Amino acid sequence: MSCIAVIDFETTGISPALGDRATEVAIVLLEAGQVVGRFQSLMNAGVQVPAFVTQLTGISNSMLAQAPAAERVMRDAARFVGDTPMVAHNAAFDRKFWQAELALADLPAPQPFVCTVLLARRLVPNAPNHRLGTLVDFLHLPRTGRAHRAMADAEMAAALLQQLRQDLCQRWQLAQADHALLRRVQACSRLALPALLAREAAACSAKVAEIER
Repeated sequence: MSCIAVIDFETTGISPALGDRATEVAIVLLEAGQVVGRFQSLMNAGVQVPAFVTQLTGISNSMLAQAPAAERVMRDAARFVGDTPMVAHNAAFDRKFWQAELALADLPAPQPFVCTVLLARRLVPNAPNHRLGTLVDFLHLPRTGRAHRAMADAEMAAALLQQLRQDLCQRWQLAQADHALLRRVQACSRLALPALLAREAAACSAKVAEIER
């Protein structure tokens, strides 16, 4: 399987369009189902952290005062990721901050994103809800640290992603569930999903038969 980068941001608010900035980023690299690299850093964007955010995340203004500049962190993060495709839980949120913070560092953000919320809605429809902590508990995955800190959330999202990929492969007899397939799955309606995966399974079987000739 090709490499996938699972990312999580902690931020001062909900949107860079409202002036919010990232305060912490963590990235977990997965290859062949195994963690092969980790990147994590607090980041000082020169903005104040609201008190309710500090209460939620534990990230304070005094912590950020000692952190490296946001531009430097994002340059390091961009080098770490390269052109690896990305995954996040509630990817619409993290993608916005990834793109906005890289733009402020004059860097491109070409990576396509997969969203584990969208995948879980299609593949785990019986979960009580599709929050990260709920899914981790529902699927009996390990909790890796304090929620709402970037590395703990990135590692739990990576474990969730791997579980969803394994379930896809086992249920539909697929050789792999790569990033491209996951993008098709998240864009597919739940009703149309069985037909999509049946086609993928048939194509996989045809490739195996061709190789074995």
